[in-house]
Amino acid sequence: MDQEQAVVAQCPTELFIGGKWRAGEGGRTLAVEDPSTGTTLCEVADASPADGKAALDAAVAAQADWAATPPRERGEILRRTYELMTERADELALLMTLEMGKPVAESKGEIAYAAEFFRWFAEEAVRIEGSYQVAPNGKGRFLVMRQPVGPCLLITPWNFPAAMGARKIGPAVAAGCTMVIKPAAQTPLSMLKLAELMTEAGLPAGVLNVLTTSNSGGVMEPLIRDGRARKLSFTGSTQVGRKLIEQAAEQVLKTSMELGGNAPLLVFADADLDQAVEGAMLAKMRNGGEACTAANRIYVQTAVLDEFSRRLAERMGALTVGRGTDEGVDVGPLIDATQRDKVKELVDDAVELGARVLTGGSVAEGNGYFYPPTVLADVPWEARLQKEEIFGPVAPLTAFDTEDEAVEMANDTEYGLVSYLFTNDLTRALRISERLETGMIGLNQGIVSNPAAPFGGVKQSGLGREGGSVGIDEYLETKYIAINI
Repeated sequence: MDQEQAVVAQCPTELFIGGKWRAGEGGRTLAVEDPSTGTTLCEVADASPADGKAALDAAVAAQADWAATPPRERGEILRRTYELMTERADELALLMTLEMGKPVAESKGEIAYAAEFFRWFAEEAVRIEGSYQVAPNGKGRFLVMRQPVGPCLLITPWNFPAAMGARKIGPAVAAGCTMVIKPAAQTPLSMLKLAELMTEAGLPAGVLNVLTTSNSGGVMEPLIRDGRARKLSFTGSTQVGRKLIEQAAEQVLKTSMELGGNAPLLVFADADLDQAVEGAMLAKMRNGGEACTAANRIYVQTAVLDEFSRRLAERMGALTVGRGTDEGVDVGPLIDATQRDKVKELVDDAVELGARVLTGGSVAEGNGYFYPPTVLADVPWEARLQKEEIFGPVAPLTAFDTEDEAVEMANDTEYGLVSYLFTNDLTRALRISERLETGMIGLNQGIVSNPAAPFGGVKQSGLGREGGSVGIDEYLETKYIAINI
C-alpha cells in the first residue's frame, strides 16, 4: 500500500498548459476513484472553459516553431519517450491499475503497447514524403508536399488510458502538430504522467497541453468551434462521436473517429478448437471485455457448439476476479457503477428472453465494481446484447449452420470495427473476409491491435485510421504547387 500511495503522490495533478503545471480556474478539482474499492485515490484539477481556451492559445502559439522543427528532432523526442516509458514500466503500470482497475500484468502490456507507438512514429517522422512529376502535357511540373495540419484536439477514453493517447500523440508529434488533449475524467493520471515524461524527453512547451475536467462538453465544444484548431481526433462511443462530428462540421475540421464496436467472432466446424477457444478468450477478455475490439457476439457452427461452449465456460469460470494489484488476479473491476449496472442489465435481459447461464451471471457482493466472467448459451436474436456494445466480461453464444447465415448475422449491426474468424479452410477464410463489413479481421487469432498496422473501422465505427504507415496521414495536409517551365 505504501508503494501505491507513493506512485499516486508522485503523479502530477494539475493542468499542463504551455509547458507549466497550473491549477484549474477557481481551484476546482475532481476526484479520481479506485474502481476496485470505490475510494478516492486523489484529486486532480478540474478545467473550466477558460482553462481550455488557455490550452488552445498555448498550442496555437507553439505551432509555427514546432512545425519548423527538423523531423529528426521530433523523432528523437518520441524515441526518448519510448525509452523512458520502457524504463519506468512498473511505476506506470501500477498507476494505471489503480485508476482503471485492470490487473498489473495487463497494465504492463498496455504500457509496452503505448510505448511502441512512440517508437513507430519516431521512425515515421523522417519518412514524410512528397512528389515531383512532369505534367501530362509536358508543359509544367507538379510539386506535392506534406505539411502538418496544425493544432489538434485529442479526446481519449478511460479503457486504455495510455495507449489511446499515445496512438494520437505519436503521429501528431511526428507530423509537427501541437495538441490539446483531454483524457477521460475516470483515468486522468496516466496522461498527466505521460506529459511529465514527454517534457523530460525534451518536448517543447506548448506542443502538448493536457486538460482534465469533469465537464468534457463544456470545455471541448468551444475549442472545436473556435476556428484555430484544425484537427479533431476522438476515441469513444459512437453516440458521442456523432455529436463531435456535428460540432466539427462548423469549422470543417479534419476529423478521425475511432468509435464503438460490436465485434462478431465466427467459429466454423473445421477450426482448430483449441486455437478458437484461446482466440475467443483473448478477443473477449482483453481488458476485462472493456474494449471496442472485444468479441461481443460469438457465433459457432452447430456441429461444434456444445464442445466449444463447454471449453469456453471452463476457461472463463476458472478466471480469478479481484483487485488488479493482487497476485493471481486475472480480471479486475469494471470502471464504475454505471458500467457494471449496464452489464448486469444486458445479461438479465438475455436470460429473461431464454438465454442459459453457463458460468457467472450475477453481480459479486462487496466493494468495488466487479462482475464475474460470464458465458451465455442460446442467446436469442432479440436480446439487447446482440445489438449493444457490452463492454464487460460477458460472452454470448449463438449457433449458425451455413456461411451465409454466419455472414448475415455478423453484418447485422451499425458497427464495423473488427471481426474474428476461425477456420482452417483457406478459401472459406478469404470468401468470408471479403464479405464481412468491417475495418479489421482477426483470422485465427484474437488480437488485431498493433502500432505497425492501420487500426479503424467502417460504418458507424468511425472515420480514418490510426497506426501503421497511414497513421501519420491524419495529421498532414497535402499542398500542390503548379510550376511553369
